Amino acid sequence: METTLKKIPLLDVPAQTRPIRAELEKAIGRVLDHGRYILGPEVAEFEKAVAAYCGTKFAVACASGSDALLLALMAIGVGPGDRVITTPYSFFATVSAITRLGATPVFIDIDPATYNLDATAVTRHLAAASADEVRATRAILPVHLYGQCADMNALNEVAARYGIPVVEDAAQAIGAEYRGRRAGAMSLCGCFSFFPSKNLGGMGDGGMLTTNDDTFAAKLRLLRTHGAEKKYYHRVVGINSRLDTLQAAILLVKLRYLDEWTERRRAIAAIYNRVLADTRAITLPVESPECRHIYNQFIVRVPRRDQVREALAEAGIASEIYYPVPLHRQECFASLGYQTGDLPHSEAAAASTLALPISHEHADADIEHIAATLERIASKR
Repeated sequence: METTLKKIPLLDVPAQTRPIRAELEKAIGRVLDHGRYILGPEVAEFEKAVAAYCGTKFAVACASGSDALLLALMAIGVGPGDRVITTPYSFFATVSAITRLGATPVFIDIDPATYNLDATAVTRHLAAASADEVRATRAILPVHLYGQCADMNALNEVAARYGIPVVEDAAQAIGAEYRGRRAGAMSLCGCFSFFPSKNLGGMGDGGMLTTNDDTFAAKLRLLRTHGAEKKYYHRVVGINSRLDTLQAAILLVKLRYLDEWTERRRAIAAIYNRVLADTRAITLPVESPECRHIYNQFIVRVPRRDQVREALAEAGIASEIYYPVPLHRQECFASLGYQTGDLPHSEAAAASTLALPISHEHADADIEHIAATLERIASKR
């Protein structure tokens, strides 16, 4: 008798929401009853809840994580002729926010162990930069990639030395911690995404900015509503970027479960680490002792990554590549002049990393099966 291959998805959104469906439907029903679909009461409530969760004074909701980055740079005043230091190993939105404002991204390589922006390399770059280049550098934009915070003490130190604000791209890192402080609370502002695949994901797009600066928070609120505090009276040119009330209602329900889900992800990571610990062909993720890693993704390095991924798929196991082409080698940024070999750690990560299933709905047995299958595949190659 032929056996059916069990398929394990990277992410199973219906399975995630099934246990709390009644709560979600009740929350959605309240919004349907009051009908305030734009900046309704749930949006303000969710802003307060996220600020409390992240440990900041303010949180300002917006339409997406991409818009959060754009709004942060707009509020700083980034524009044509300016420079923003960032990483080439991230999702496209990190850099598109810079270029959409006419500024130039300055790519600095990553720490190969954590995949985050290398603070030492940033320090070297600024020390070697001309006075004009330093003056034109309007922000440093680290990414807390895969759910682990960048080295914020070192980045804040060099930023303070040169008077440059820091903006945290925390799209993958809500609840992540560095030396006891949460992502989004260690700089001028943090930018979050509630894309459905995130640890805290909505039923559509959504974003948030966190800050302890009341003036900056006021700028963000102004910019997200076409630059108008009063309808039809525009102080500045902003954008239309408001979190839907329905999304806020959904996210308020899910926020109550976030720490539980995060601990489940951390438990899954521990299973992977245990089963794969002695597999020489696989490089496991490094969790800094200073950090609480929330494992938005569980990333391994494997030789012949693409073949390994194909073999996993044949075994019914989904995986993903984040990110196959580093940003400095994207066609749309060719005019910046970067060449292959300029940022070797980012290029190596793009060629060798693979994301395994780690969502909280996966059972221990499934994770052990994935790890054992990967060990068998990688050890043969």
